[in-house]
Amino acid sequence: MKTAVLTLALILNAGLLATPAVAAGDAEAGAKLFTRICGGCHQVGESARGGFGPQLNGIFGRPSGSVVDYQYSDAMKSAGIVWTRETLTAYLEAPKKVVPGTRMIFWGLSDPEKIEDVLAYLQTFQAP
Repeated sequence: MKTAVLTLALILNAGLLATPAVAAGDAEAGAKLFTRICGGCHQVGESARGGFGPQLNGIFGRPSGSVVDYQYSDAMKSAGIVWTRETLTAYLEAPKKVVPGTRMIFWGLSDPEKIEDVLAYLQTFQAP
Protein backbone atom coordinates (compact mmCIF):
# COMPACT_ATOMS: atom_id res chain seq x y z
CA MET A 1 0.00 0.00 0.00
CA LYS A 2 2.84 2.39 0.88
CA THR A 3 4.48 1.71 -2.48
CA ALA A 4 1.24 2.37 -4.35
CA VAL A 5 0.71 5.69 -2.55
CA LEU A 6 4.34 6.71 -3.17
CA THR A 7 4.06 5.78 -6.84
CA LEU A 8 0.83 7.75 -7.21
CA ALA A 9 2.39 10.75 -5.44
CA LEU A 10 5.39 10.65 -7.78
CA ILE A 11 3.18 10.44 -10.87
CA LEU A 12 1.01 13.34 -9.73
CA ASN A 13 4.02 15.40 -8.72
CA ALA A 14 5.69 14.84 -12.10
CA GLY A 15 2.54 15.89 -13.92
CA LEU A 16 1.90 18.98 -11.82
CA LEU A 17 5.47 20.25 -11.71
CA ALA A 18 6.53 19.37 -15.23
CA THR A 19 7.49 22.33 -17.40
CA PRO A 20 5.42 22.48 -20.56
CA ALA A 21 7.35 21.93 -23.75
CA VAL A 22 8.02 25.00 -25.85
CA ALA A 23 6.99 24.63 -29.46
CA ALA A 24 10.28 24.87 -31.29
CA GLY A 25 9.08 24.24 -34.82
CA ASP A 26 10.53 21.95 -37.46
CA ALA A 27 13.44 23.59 -39.28
CA GLU A 28 13.27 21.08 -42.15
CA ALA A 29 9.59 21.82 -42.76
CA GLY A 30 10.41 25.51 -42.33
CA ALA A 31 13.05 25.28 -45.08
CA LYS A 32 10.44 23.99 -47.51
CA LEU A 33 7.96 26.70 -46.50
CA PHE A 34 10.62 29.39 -46.70
CA THR A 35 11.57 28.34 -50.22
CA ARG A 36 7.93 28.32 -51.30
CA ILE A 37 6.55 31.44 -49.60
CA CYS A 38 9.55 33.62 -48.72
CA GLY A 39 12.34 32.60 -51.09
CA GLY A 40 11.08 34.63 -54.03
CA CYS A 41 12.06 37.82 -52.19
CA HIS A 42 14.35 36.83 -49.29
CA GLN A 43 17.62 34.94 -49.10
CA VAL A 44 19.45 33.20 -46.25
CA GLY A 45 22.80 31.44 -46.11
CA GLU A 46 26.42 32.25 -46.73
CA SER A 47 25.91 34.08 -50.03
CA ALA A 48 22.61 35.77 -49.09
CA ARG A 49 22.08 39.34 -50.20
CA GLY A 50 19.23 41.79 -50.50
CA GLY A 51 16.99 41.56 -53.56
CA PHE A 52 13.26 42.17 -53.60
CA GLY A 53 13.51 41.83 -49.81
CA PRO A 54 16.39 41.99 -47.34
CA GLN A 55 18.50 38.93 -46.56
CA LEU A 56 17.39 37.31 -43.32
CA ASN A 57 20.61 35.95 -41.81
CA GLY A 58 20.80 36.87 -38.13
CA ILE A 59 17.26 38.26 -38.09
CA PHE A 60 16.68 37.49 -34.39
CA GLY A 61 17.79 40.48 -32.33
CA ARG A 62 18.23 42.71 -35.37
CA PRO A 63 16.51 46.12 -35.50
CA SER A 64 14.00 46.58 -38.32
CA GLY A 65 15.26 48.37 -41.40
CA SER A 66 18.93 47.90 -40.57
CA VAL A 67 20.54 45.72 -43.28
CA VAL A 68 22.79 47.97 -45.36
CA ASP A 69 22.36 46.22 -48.72
CA TYR A 70 18.61 46.75 -48.90
CA GLN A 71 16.52 49.88 -49.53
CA TYR A 72 13.75 49.73 -46.90
CA SER A 73 10.47 51.62 -46.91
CA ASP A 74 10.28 54.62 -44.62
CA ALA A 75 7.71 52.69 -42.58
CA MET A 76 10.15 49.83 -41.90
CA LYS A 77 13.08 52.16 -41.20
CA SER A 78 11.07 54.08 -38.61
CA ALA A 79 9.18 51.09 -37.12
CA GLY A 80 11.56 50.77 -34.16
CA ILE A 81 11.10 47.01 -33.93
CA VAL A 82 13.70 44.54 -32.74
CA TRP A 83 13.00 41.18 -34.38
CA THR A 84 12.28 38.57 -31.73
CA ARG A 85 10.21 35.38 -31.92
CA GLU A 86 7.22 37.41 -30.76
CA THR A 87 7.62 40.32 -33.17
CA LEU A 88 8.40 38.00 -36.09
CA THR A 89 5.37 35.84 -35.27
CA ALA A 90 3.12 38.90 -35.25
CA TYR A 91 4.71 40.19 -38.47
CA LEU A 92 4.35 36.89 -40.28
CA GLU A 93 0.70 36.75 -39.22
CA ALA A 94 -0.12 40.28 -40.41
CA PRO A 95 2.78 42.34 -41.82
CA LYS A 96 0.76 45.47 -42.61
CA LYS A 97 -0.80 45.45 -39.15
CA VAL A 98 2.63 45.35 -37.44
CA VAL A 99 4.29 47.81 -39.83
CA PRO A 100 1.65 49.91 -41.57
CA GLY A 101 3.07 51.16 -44.86
CA THR A 102 5.52 48.30 -45.35
CA ARG A 103 6.24 47.47 -48.99
CA MET A 104 6.25 43.75 -48.24
CA ILE A 105 3.63 42.10 -50.45
CA PHE A 106 2.57 39.23 -48.24
CA TRP A 107 -0.91 38.77 -46.81
CA GLY A 108 0.24 36.82 -43.78
CA LEU A 109 0.49 33.27 -42.55
CA SER A 110 -2.36 32.15 -40.30
CA ASP A 111 -1.10 28.70 -39.27
CA PRO A 112 0.91 28.98 -35.99
CA GLU A 113 2.69 25.69 -36.70
CA LYS A 114 3.92 26.93 -40.07
CA ILE A 115 5.12 30.16 -38.49
CA GLU A 116 7.04 28.17 -35.86
CA ASP A 117 8.57 26.04 -38.62
CA VAL A 118 9.73 29.10 -40.58
CA LEU A 119 11.16 30.66 -37.41
CA ALA A 120 12.97 27.40 -36.56
CA TYR A 121 14.52 27.47 -40.04
CA LEU A 122 15.55 31.12 -39.73
CA GLN A 123 17.07 30.34 -36.32
CA THR A 124 19.58 28.08 -38.12
CA PHE A 125 21.04 31.21 -39.76
CA GLN A 126 21.91 33.00 -36.52
CA ALA A 127 25.57 33.63 -35.79
CA PRO A 128 26.83 31.29 -33.03
